[in-house]
Amino acid sequence: MHGGGPMGRFSTDPDKIKARNAEAPKIENLIGRIFELFTPYKTALIGTISLVLIGAGLSVLPPLLIQGAFNEGLFPPSGQPDLGILTTFVFSMIGIWLLAASLGVWQTYLTSTVGNKVMGSLRVRMFAHLQSMELAFFTKTKTGAIQSRLQNDVGGVAGVLSNTISSLLGSSVTVLASMVAMLLLSWQLTIVALIMLPLMVLLQRKVGQVRAKIASKTQESLSEMSSITQESLGVSGILLAKSFGRQSSEVQRYSNENKTQIGLQVRQTMSGQTFFAVVQVFMSSIPAVIYLCAGVLILQADPISIGTIVAFTTAQARLLFPMMNLLQVSLDLQTSQSLFARIFEYFDLRASIKNPETPKHVDNDKLGSIEFENVTFAYPETGEETEPTLKGISFKVEAGKYVALVGASGSGKTTISYLIPRFYDVTEGSVKFGGVDVRELNQEELIDQIGIVNQETYLFYDTIRENLAYAKPGATQEEIETAAKAANIHDVIMSFPKGYETMVGERGYRLSGGEKQRIAIARVLLKDPPVVILDEATSAMDTNSERIVQATLDAATANRTTIAIAHRLSTVVNADLILVLAHGEIVEQGTHTELLAANGAYSELVHSQNTFTR
Repeated sequence: MHGGGPMGRFSTDPDKIKARNAEAPKIENLIGRIFELFTPYKTALIGTISLVLIGAGLSVLPPLLIQGAFNEGLFPPSGQPDLGILTTFVFSMIGIWLLAASLGVWQTYLTSTVGNKVMGSLRVRMFAHLQSMELAFFTKTKTGAIQSRLQNDVGGVAGVLSNTISSLLGSSVTVLASMVAMLLLSWQLTIVALIMLPLMVLLQRKVGQVRAKIASKTQESLSEMSSITQESLGVSGILLAKSFGRQSSEVQRYSNENKTQIGLQVRQTMSGQTFFAVVQVFMSSIPAVIYLCAGVLILQADPISIGTIVAFTTAQARLLFPMMNLLQVSLDLQTSQSLFARIFEYFDLRASIKNPETPKHVDNDKLGSIEFENVTFAYPETGEETEPTLKGISFKVEAGKYVALVGASGSGKTTISYLIPRFYDVTEGSVKFGGVDVRELNQEELIDQIGIVNQETYLFYDTIRENLAYAKPGATQEEIETAAKAANIHDVIMSFPKGYETMVGERGYRLSGGEKQRIAIARVLLKDPPVVILDEATSAMDTNSERIVQATLDAATANRTTIAIAHRLSTVVNADLILVLAHGEIVEQGTHTELLAANGAYSELVHSQNTFTR
């Protein structure tokens, strides 16, 4: 995994983001992928397309009916208006408009439904895809940046997903049909009406390129604002700001980015306004030009009737809205180019930690045994070679044994705990679980066999009962209470007015550190795995609570394989094996008594702690 694969190349560094956006694929290359999003909704899409085509076809009939109303009803060859024929044409036009309006309502419903379902599906797919990414992705990516992709980027293409197909089809058909009607009425006037269109298309492409660049910068700014919000308004961020009196600087940081965002939004809004103003003036001026040209034709004895002139200007007027719509859709597609590129960039990331095609299974009689064979590991960085965190680590843990990892901070203890459940893959060597390399196991099955209590306990903003049941969905109240009693937290929970229905608050801040840790331990005990990893699980407790919980843990882990990362060496004196780490290597191993007798690194750690506590 080190330095390789798509994940190894991913970066959230601002300069690299700009370079990546500069190389973003053109919208033409994205259209196929965009249309693939509609595949599950083919039936509704076909219905929408049918309504669009029918509605576009109906929109061409009124100009032709107007010609008939003038030439045969108002100004017939006889010279006298024919009210019967005129009434027929008028009611025919009204009927067509009513039918077109009804079809338009139905079309809007289908379009909105399909578009929002596609957008919702896109969000869920991205969320699920992100859930499948390995831990390294999240340690190198800001949470706010991830949230921005899910909310701002997907939300930013909502209009494109909802309206693009219907707008493209409807406007295209209407434009083509209107042009056909105009040609049938007068090819000379049609040339006059359409002579400037190539210039309009060229200008549109230029405006679209500018808006696409602004949109990319806008989304990056939104991502940065999301990151600032997530970091500064979380409980931890607020506590930090208040502790150092930095609230005003956090407000200023957000305000500066907000000013940038406002400027970008204004630029994005205004970038196409001049263009559309020019187009609208041009399209609106055409009828006047048509009248002038018609006068020239009449003076040249061209037999053009009043009905034809009125019908032609009506058809040309109906060309204005769909033509403007086509130009707008084209601009939207160009503007959304960077958004789609950012969305598909996440979909194109491939997790480096994957399940094997044919997973192996661990025999029940071997569950719980763990073995490291000459393991070397370096944390993956973006295109950089880093010093290995672990170097040639080898040890074996028999099922049901208690192994402690001790050593100074940064010696590699927590890294070892990450490799057992395969949060990362080793750079060299192998980690075996039940005699099978963890890379040959189904990761979900592997995780089911392991319970982890981290140094920093994470609790959801939910009730205590739901936080405990997270380890075992569907657990009975009796099972939950049994686990809580084993972790010596049941009585504390019952002392709250709402008991197990007590809300723990954001990240559990309504509970003390020791209480949160005991809930985390109860959660693992509820899961009841054969292997338990304790990453300084009692570090947040006072001496009395630590003593109680340590005794509880000793009893609860008696028949389980336990890997305990310990800072306080008093908690590991009864371990079956103690591994002493320094600079990513095992420098000593043995029991507490053996290591004290060796008078080496472990003995120095014990002596320093005893000296400190005296």
